[in-house]
Amino acid sequence: MPAAVRGGSRGEAKPRAKASASPARRAAAKGGDARRTLKPTQVLSIAAGVLALALVVVLATGGRAGRLAGAVGHAVDMRLADAGFRLKTVHIQGASELASPDIMKAAAIYKDQPLLGVDLDELRRRVEAVGWVREAQVVRLMPDTLVIAVQERRQLAVWQHDGRTVVIDDHGLTIPEANPARFATLPLVVGAGGDKHAAEILPVLAQRPKLMARLEALVRVDDRRWDLRLKDGSLIQLPAVEQEQALMQLEQLDLRSRILELGFERIDLRNPDMVAVRPRPTVAAAAPAATPAEGA
Repeated sequence: MPAAVRGGSRGEAKPRAKASASPARRAAAKGGDARRTLKPTQVLSIAAGVLALALVVVLATGGRAGRLAGAVGHAVDMRLADAGFRLKTVHIQGASELASPDIMKAAAIYKDQPLLGVDLDELRRRVEAVGWVREAQVVRLMPDTLVIAVQERRQLAVWQHDGRTVVIDDHGLTIPEANPARFATLPLVVGAGGDKHAAEILPVLAQRPKLMARLEALVRVDDRRWDLRLKDGSLIQLPAVEQEQALMQLEQLDLRSRILELGFERIDLRNPDMVAVRPRPTVAAAAPAATPAEGA
C-alpha cells in the first residue's frame, strides 16, 4: 500500500501540492493587491517616512551616506510618479506672449517627469536668468501642476549705440531676448549713456503728448544732456539740468506761435534766460511777406 501512495498518478499529486501552497500564494496575492490599490495620499505618507529615515541616516553617518540618500530619493520620486505625481500642466503667470516661450525654454521641464523631483529653487534661478524676467516664484500644486509666476521687466525704450540696437528696461538693463523690430512703438534712444538716463527724461516727455507724437529720437550728447530730434527733421536742444523747466518754456512758445506745427530748424533751450529759435529757410523767406499783412 505505501508503494501505491508513492506511485500514485501525477494528477493526484498536483492537487495536494496546490492545496499546500495556496495559503502562501493567497497571502502574496493579497499583499500585491494592497500595494496596487494604495491611494496617492498613502504613497505620499510612505514616501515622507522613507525620506525622513534617509535624513536620519545621513545625519548619523555624515557625507558617506549622501549617495545612499540620493538613491533613496530617486526611488521615492519614481514611486510617487508611478502613483500619478507626474508633471502634466505648467501655468506661466505675469509674462507677455513674447516672453513666455523663452521662459519655458529656460525652465527645461518636460511632461510626465516626476513632479517631486523638480528642484524649485534651481528652476526659479533658471527662469530669473531670462532677460524678460525681473523676479520669479515657482509653486508646485499636487498632483501634477507647476505654476511659474513672474514679474516681467518693463520695456522702456529701444537703445542704439555703437552699431547695436537693443531693448532696454526702466533700469537701463538690456533684454537680450527682445527683438527691437517688434517694439516699433517704443521711443528710440541714441548714444552713450542713453540707456542709463532714459528713465529720467522719458516720464517728463510722456506728460507732453503733442511733443511725443512728433518725436523721432532722443540723442544723448556727451553723456550730459539731450537733443530731441523730431520726425520732420527739427532739433530741440535741452539743457543738462532743469529739463522740465526748459520744456515748459517750449510749451509757452508753442501756445503763442504754434511753433511745433509751423516747423523750425532748431530751438535752443540751453539758456534759461533766452529761447533761441532758428527757422527753416523756407519759413524765414516767407516771414517778410507776412509782416506787412499783419500790420495792414
